[in-house]
Amino acid sequence: MSRYRAVVVGLGGLGSAALHRLATELGPDVLGIEQFELGHHRGASQDHSRIIRLAQHEDAYAAIAAPAYKAWDEVEAESGQRLVTRTGGLVIEDRDARRTIATGSRNIEGYTAVFDRYGVAYELLDAQELTSRWPQFRVGGSEQALYQAESGIVDAGRANAVHIALARAHGAEIRTHTPVRDIRPDGAGVAVVTDSGTVLADRVVVTADAWTNQVLAGAGLSLPLTVLREQVTYYSTPHLAEFSPARFPVFMWHGHHNFYGFPVYGEVATKIGQHMGGDETTADDRSFEPDPVRRERYSAFVKAHLPRFGGPELYSKTCLYTVPPDQGFVLDRLPGHPQIVVGIGAGHAYKFAALIGGLLTDLALDREPAHPIDAFSIDRPALTDPSFPRSFHV
Repeated sequence: MSRYRAVVVGLGGLGSAALHRLATELGPDVLGIEQFELGHHRGASQDHSRIIRLAQHEDAYAAIAAPAYKAWDEVEAESGQRLVTRTGGLVIEDRDARRTIATGSRNIEGYTAVFDRYGVAYELLDAQELTSRWPQFRVGGSEQALYQAESGIVDAGRANAVHIALARAHGAEIRTHTPVRDIRPDGAGVAVVTDSGTVLADRVVVTADAWTNQVLAGAGLSLPLTVLREQVTYYSTPHLAEFSPARFPVFMWHGHHNFYGFPVYGEVATKIGQHMGGDETTADDRSFEPDPVRRERYSAFVKAHLPRFGGPELYSKTCLYTVPPDQGFVLDRLPGHPQIVVGIGAGHAYKFAALIGGLLTDLALDREPAHPIDAFSIDRPALTDPSFPRSFHV
């Protein structure tokens, strides 16, 4: 049997980043395993664009937001490829609509309080100031907006490919179309069982997202994860200049629903999605057919608030969120089996992916993580207390 110092199971956003960082340190003693083709569309790390932002509602994420930008800068410098496009970013709160949402929903004050603690510059705008700066928006008057200039787009599909290429440049081996059937602690190491044979590893990093519990079953662990089918729509707007990255920022809109949107990028089209609220499913049973309710919801929002953003639908597509009860990341070693490291992004990790790759590498190589990740431990109450309530924010 082949033996490696480290094996990464699952080569999406977090796994490809971890493979790059591990290969940088360990060279050809690293193996990456992907059950499908590279860049497949069955998980969470597909498509062109993800929002990257310093705007965070909780300290655990604010503490790693600026380091994530630095990590992306390092990947860009090593590869010579542009992965991050700064557009500026808006968080818009429709205060009248939010009064009907349950307590615990996110609001502007939550973001500004964290910004103030971390010394991040921002602007607060009322509805009139918002539309004066960005006349593309139509508002009712109760809106308040937060603008932060460093927000932008990280190109997910391109970044995954760059991480894979850099890992190969450092000597990593990659096996695709290779489902992992089992991982079993084997003394101080791990046996990784696939259809084509078993490999041995000193350390294994599991970044299998919706397939996490299937992969970890042999290690005796099952996490309380909810898999949601989420969806985005691209519109072939005829107003390209108005919605170019130079003239229109990424945005999040907190109203009856939590929408997010992008300027023209990746496709000759704008893009909109809704954070959370998708149907529960499983990795194997999920449908790839877009939900017509979501389509209509997006269309109604665009007609009401961004009429020139819309146009003929280019396409809608689905992806998966894999979410613990508290909607927090999981970045930790397995209790009792520290040679196995788990990374779960909870549907909102891509902006941090380049950094998380390094943090998972720290864990795999028995180092203190370079940044605080105690909030993402695998033995926190949300993951160990069966009575812990699901608290997904919307």
